Order: sequence, then structure tokens, then C-alpha cells
Amino acid sequence: MQKQFRGALEMSAAMAISGTIGWFAVRFGQPLVDLLFWRCVFGAATLLIVCLALGLLRRGLPLRSLALAALGGVALVSNWLLIFAAFPRASISIATAVYNTQPFMLVVLGALLLSERMTATKVGWLCIAFAGVVLVAQAKGGGAAEGTSYGVGVLMALGAAFCYAVAAVIAKKLDGIAPHLIALIQVCVGIVMLAPFAHLRPLPTDAGTWVTHAIMGVVYTGLVFVLLYGALQKLSTPVAGALSFIYPLVAIGVDYIAFGQRLGALQLLGAAAILIAAAGMTFGWALPGVPRRSDAMPLK
Repeated sequence: MQKQFRGALEMSAAMAISGTIGWFAVRFGQPLVDLLFWRCVFGAATLLIVCLALGLLRRGLPLRSLALAALGGVALVSNWLLIFAAFPRASISIATAVYNTQPFMLVVLGALLLSERMTATKVGWLCIAFAGVVLVAQAKGGGAAEGTSYGVGVLMALGAAFCYAVAAVIAKKLDGIAPHLIALIQVCVGIVMLAPFAHLRPLPTDAGTWVTHAIMGVVYTGLVFVLLYGALQKLSTPVAGALSFIYPLVAIGVDYIAFGQRLGALQLLGAAAILIAAAGMTFGWALPGVPRRSDAMPLK
């Protein structure tokens, strides 16, 4: 019981911290590529210390596993680029809600690439989430960006969800490898990906910029990954899935408090449809008229 309670605290902390990342990125206004490059640098340093402390670097990885982890890193960093770019365009609330279509992306990719079963219930929840995205995409006003910029932000959030699902599918192929080590490889790949585009000459000279980059890497990457992976080792899938919804709820609340973001009626309806559908998928809820199946797949 104490182990589960500690896991619940770790998961709750990881999701609550993650829910504020949009505010942090928008509030401090650093160039996107620079912010993510230094996130990878400081995140890699933090995860390297963790991996050394856990003795995860004593044995090498097979070349195939290393290549898969690197490919997952490309998907993960692409996910970061897209979701961070979506925040100022579609608002943190809408981008986060649309980003929560990632479980459905994962189900579809699992069916296509891993031969996992698609049930009528899963298809039903997928359709509800898709309807939510359509409502969000067509909504106007409510304090969000208008016109083309808003639509681009929604598409970017969808792209981020897809990239996350790709990274998750690749992670499934790396079963047996410590997740902290996989994360270290991924952020190292991010350093290589982003270095050619980051503004490294001259380096930042003010302490505030360095503190911003350090917090993004140490707290939002290293600490969150350690908390998350530690929690997943202690919690059952349903409990972890339930606690993962702290993330979008915190993000929407922070967007309202910090930026006064008020969603319009269609945006609220669409966001609610996406989050309810994601919860239904996570917990295997039955849909009216659709027989409950025992093979509901946990997604978190």
C-alpha cells in the first residue's frame, strides 16, 4: 500500500508539473529551437547522472536497439517541436485537448504495425474523439487565435500526438531496456537534431535565460521522466491512466488563470468529447449498444 501511495504521489507530481509546461514556454518567450535544444542538453545531463547512479551504463546496447531508440528520439523531439509551436497558435487549452488524441493514434498504429485488435468499442471512442477534434477545429473566438493560425495550431497538436504515438510504439519494441536509458538516448538525439538550428553564437549571457533553459531541462525533462517512470513501476495501469488526466486538467486551468483563456461553447464541447473519449479508451468503458469486450487496451 505504501508503495502504491508513493507511486500515486510521483505520478500526480509528474502530471501536475507537465501541465504547466505550456505556461512556462509561452511566459518566458525563448526561441522555440533554442528552448528545446537546451532542454535536451540539461535533460541529458540530468538523465546521465540518474543512469550512472542506477548502473544502467555498465552494459552496451545491441545496435538494433540503439537505432530504434534513436528513431524514437526523432519522434519525441518532433512531438515537442509541434506541441510547443501549437501553444501560441491554438492556445494551451485547445492544443492540450487535441494532443490528448494520442491514445487513439497509438491504437491505430498498434493495429497496423503490431497486429493489436481493434474492437467496436475502440472504434466508437475514436469516432467521438474525431468529432471533438472537428468541433475544436471549426470553433472560432473564445479567446483563441483566429483564422489560419488557429487551424494550423490544431493541426500541429494533432501532428504532435501522432509523433508521440510513434515514439510509444517504438518504445514497445524496446521492452526490457530501462526507460531512463531510452530517454537519455532520445534527448541526446535531440541535441544532434536541434544543434544546427539553435542560436549558439553567441551563447546567452544573462542569468535569466540560463535559468529558464535549466528549469526546462532539469525539471520538465529529467525530473518529470524520473517521477513518471518511477510511478509506472509502482502503479497498476488503470490507476496510472486515471492520474494521467491531471495533465490536461492542470494545463486548461493554468491557461485560464495565467492568460484568461476562455473557451467558446464549441471548443468546450469538442475538448470535453476528446477527454471523455480518451478516458473511455483508457478505462475500457462500454458504449451504449456496443457489447463490452475484455480486450480493452490500456494506453497510458
